[in-house]
Parts: sequence; structure tokens; C-alpha cells
Amino acid sequence: MKETALPFVAKLALVLLSIIMLGYLAILGKSLLAPLLFSLLMAFLLLPFANFLERKFKFGRSIASITAVILMIAVLYGIFYFLGNQLGELWNDWPLLVKQVTTAFHDIQSWITKTFHINGDKQKSYLTDGIEKSLATSAVVIGTTLLTLSSSLLFLAFTLLFTFFILNYRRLLFSFLTTVFAEQHKTKVTEIVSEIQSIIRKYVSGLFIQMFIVTVLMILALTFLGVKYAILLGLIAGIFNIIPYLGISTALLISALITFATAGAAKALLVILVFVGVHTIDGNILMPLVVGSKVKINALFAFIGIIVGEMIWGISGMFLCIPYLAMLKIIFERVDGLQPWGALLGEGHKLPRKRRTYRITKKIKLEEAE
Repeated sequence: MKETALPFVAKLALVLLSIIMLGYLAILGKSLLAPLLFSLLMAFLLLPFANFLERKFKFGRSIASITAVILMIAVLYGIFYFLGNQLGELWNDWPLLVKQVTTAFHDIQSWITKTFHINGDKQKSYLTDGIEKSLATSAVVIGTTLLTLSSSLLFLAFTLLFTFFILNYRRLLFSFLTTVFAEQHKTKVTEIVSEIQSIIRKYVSGLFIQMFIVTVLMILALTFLGVKYAILLGLIAGIFNIIPYLGISTALLISALITFATAGAAKALLVILVFVGVHTIDGNILMPLVVGSKVKINALFAFIGIIVGEMIWGISGMFLCIPYLAMLKIIFERVDGLQPWGALLGEGHKLPRKRRTYRITKKIKLEEAE
């Protein structure tokens, strides 16, 4: 059968149509696909532990899978329990924080009056208009908050169930992937699946190691500065750091505001400097050693992926974009005709630096040492 070559415009139209359709289906299937893809990452991380239980203690497949999921639940419960205690301490001091913020607000108001010659009545009128608009949308905000909480609980429940099912039926899923393609591609598919499993497992474990190190560094630095709620702010910095690029900025803003309310502008400035220093260490040392060497996605497409992930799935999309871009990069590098796309997602190959060579000629005179 003779193959017909489509013109470039037709190929471009088909590619754009496919991308639009996939994006639309991803938006429609967010409630199912987001926890499913997150569960796949967790299954890669827990797979060695489940295999260890099966080999060492002769556990059945289902028992080993549910034990691994229970271990994940215990770790998550410990993190959220400790974070909840810290938030409870902050909630107990909330009236004091409101009082200090009010005092700081009056100081700022006086500075605005002296600097820009805007009297207090006009400032109060601006604030009154803003408060009325906020109250008008308060019902919407409360409804959105309750919806977000219920969605998070549903997301967590689906994630736990999908993680168990993926671990329990992993042989069946692997057999399907290797048999759905033609026989001549079986070896290549097996290599791709094995490489994806290894790299993503290292990436997820490295991400948790990075989160732990950043948390410890922030807690030590903030405790040394005498910042109140140092443990809470350190936990916020470590957890938010999971979201590349944007997470550390959000944690910096929250920490600076809390420190400003409790200790003033000078201490808040020190907290900002601490965040910048820890982020510099994280980006130049921790990320290349722990995470960056496992997932080599260049910063441009990583940032584009984060923005697109947030547009489609929100915070979960921001977290999932990097590992799944790494999966696509592995697939592109192994499939004929898609290698340029894999190279585009990667960091590129650095050209070897040319070393200077010297040649000894007869014109060089060697002097005898005295």
C-alpha cells in the first residue's frame, strides 16, 4: 500500500486539533485523571517496598500493596498532624496578630498622610469601598473554600485507592503495555517502561529529600534569628517548595507577612534574605544533586509546563507537570521521528571545551638551574 505524504499545513492542523482535544478531555476528566496520575507516582515510589515485602516476608500481592499504602497514610498523617499543631498555636495568637497588624496599619496610614498628603477620611473611604466589595463576594469565597476542602478530601481518597490498585495489578498493567504494541517493539517498550519507573522513583524520592533538607535549613535559620513560628514557617517553605519556582515565592510571601505582624519590618526583611539564601542553596546545590540529575528538563519548558498545568488542573497540575514532562522526554528520545522533541525538552549537550596544546620547538632555550 502506497503511503501518502500530507502537506505541512494539514499535519499542523491535525497536531493542533489533537492538542486541543487532549487539553479539553484533561479539563473534563480532572477529578479522575489528576488523582490517577498522582497515584502512579506514589506507586513508583512504593514499588520497591511492596516487592521487598513479597520477597522477604512472603506477603501476598494484595497484602503487600495495602501495607505500602498504609505506610504512606501514616507518613501523611504524621506530617499533617504536626502541621495542624503548629497552625493551632498560630490560631491561639491570632488576636495578638490582628492587634499588631492594626498598629502597623495605622503607622502606614500616618506615613501616607505625611508623604502623599492624603487625609485619613479619604483613606477610610477607599477602605470602606474595598470592604463593601469584599463583603459582597464573601459568600462566593466561603463556598469556594468549602468546595476546595471537599475536593481535596475526595482527591486524597481517590489517590489512596488508585495507588493500591496500581500496586496490586502492576503485573497486569505491565503485560498490557508490552503486548498492545507489535512484537518488534516489545523490547523497546520494556526498556522505556523500566527507565520511566527508575527515573520517576528517584525523582519522587529526591523531591521528598529536598523538601526535608529545605525544611530543616529554614527552621534552623529562622530559629537562629529568633523568628516566632519558626517551625511552622519552615514546614510551609519545605512543603511549598515541591511546586517548582512558584512555591518558594508563595511561602516567602506568607512567612514575610506573619513575621511582619509579629516582629516588625526589620525582622521580615531578614526572613526574606533567609529565603533568598536557602533558595540559592536549593537551586544550585540541592536541585542538581538530588533532583536535577534525575529529571533533566530545561527551565523554559519546565516553567511553561507549570503554567499550563496550573491552567488545567490547578496546584496538582503544577506538581505533576515536571515528572510527566520527564516521561514524555524519555518516550520521545526512544521513538523514531520524535527525537527532536526529546532534545527540545532536555538541557542540551554542552560542547566539550577545547584544551590548548603546546609544541616545543628548537627556539625555546632552557636555562640551567643554579
